[in-house]
Amino acid sequence: MRYLHITSSAQAENELKRVGVDRPGIDAMIPKMENINLLLEGIECKIANILKQEMLSIGGDIAVARGSVSCSIDRTDAVIIGTMKQVRRLADKIAPQPFTLRDISEDIRRVLGNITRDTFVLKTPKREITIGGRTLIMGILNMTPDSFSDGGMFGSVDEAVKHALKMEENGADIIDIGGESSRPGSEAVPVKDELDRVIPLIEKLEGLLSIPISIDTTKSDVASLAIEAGAEMVNDISAMRFDAKMPEVVADCRVPVVLMHMRGAPKTMQEGDLSYRSLMGEITGFLEGSMENARSSGVDVENIVVDPGIGFGKSTADNLAILRHLSELKSLGRPIMVGTSRKRFIGEITGEDLARNCVEGTAASVVASIMNGADIIRVHDVGFMKKLSRIADEIK
Repeated sequence: MRYLHITSSAQAENELKRVGVDRPGIDAMIPKMENINLLLEGIECKIANILKQEMLSIGGDIAVARGSVSCSIDRTDAVIIGTMKQVRRLADKIAPQPFTLRDISEDIRRVLGNITRDTFVLKTPKREITIGGRTLIMGILNMTPDSFSDGGMFGSVDEAVKHALKMEENGADIIDIGGESSRPGSEAVPVKDELDRVIPLIEKLEGLLSIPISIDTTKSDVASLAIEAGAEMVNDISAMRFDAKMPEVVADCRVPVVLMHMRGAPKTMQEGDLSYRSLMGEITGFLEGSMENARSSGVDVENIVVDPGIGFGKSTADNLAILRHLSELKSLGRPIMVGTSRKRFIGEITGEDLARNCVEGTAASVVASIMNGADIIRVHDVGFMKKLSRIADEIK
C-alpha cells in the first residue's frame, strides 16, 4: 500500500485512469477523493449547530468551539470538513432553510467554484494574458534611487531599456516598472518626479518589448499617463485606497489591476503592533472588500489579480505563514501574485545583510509560493527564477 496525497481533481483523475477505472466511475469517485475544509468565522451558535447536524447526517463533520452546542457563547468559528461531494450536498440541504443559511449555502458554492478554478484570462487593450498551466514571471524594474534592493541601479533610460530587454530574453512574461520606493519607512514622492522616472522608459520600451508592461504606482495620474505611453496593467500596492480616482482610471482604460494587502502606508507599515487575530482571515477579507470596491467602480472583476503583500505590515513569522497557507486565497477566485524577491525577512532567516544577496533564500520562497498556489511571481532575477519555476510547475 501507499498513501495517496490527492491535492487536485486532475491528480485524482490521473490515478483512477492508471488503475483502469471507466469514465462514469471516474466522475463518481473524484469528488470522494478530495477532502475540503472550509472555515466560517464568527457565526451564531444556533447556525453552527444546524450546520453541524446537517453535515453529520451526510457523513461529514463541522468543528466548532467548546460551548457552542449549549450556546453558552454567542459566536463561534466553524470548520466544515468533508469531501467535495459532501460539502456540495450540505449547500443543497441548507439552501431552503431560514436565518442566514441560504447565504452560507451560496458562499459554499462560490468558494467551491473558486478553489477548483485553474485558468484565468486578463484582458488588456492590446492582448489577452492567459494564466494557467504554468507560473508567469513578472520582472521588476525600479527607476528609483532608494528602493531596498535595486535603488539607483540604472543611471539612464538606455541602461534600463537594456535590462528590460534582457529580462524578456530570460523569460519574463510581464515587466513591472516603478518610480516610487515602497520599502519600509519610505516617503511618498511627488507625481512629477514619479512621472519623470517612468514615462520616458515606458515610451522607449513600448515598441521594443513583445510582452506587456505593468506600471507599479498608487497614483491615478501616473497610471493614466503610463497607460497612454504603453503600459497595459496597473500594480497598486494600496489596492486603490490611496487615490480615489484610481478605480476610475483602471475601469476607463480597461486594464488589469493587482490589488495588494497592506496595513497603513510604506512609511509606517512596519511600526507598532504587527499582530493579527486571524492573519489569513484579515488578508482575505481585505482583498474581498477591495475587489468589491473595484467592481462597484466599474472594474471588471475578471481583470483583477490579488497579492497578499509579503513584507507589507507583516512580521517574518507572518510572511512564512502566508506562504504556507497561500492556497487559501484561492477562495477569492482570482489569480494570486506573490512578491518575495530579496525581501528583508529572507535576510533575517539566512543572516545576510544586503537584500541583493538573498537570491538563494528568494529561490526557496518562490518555489514554496508556486507549490502553494501562486500564479504570478514578481522577481528581480528573472533568468534564475524562470528555471526554478519550470521545475516547480512540473512537480506541481
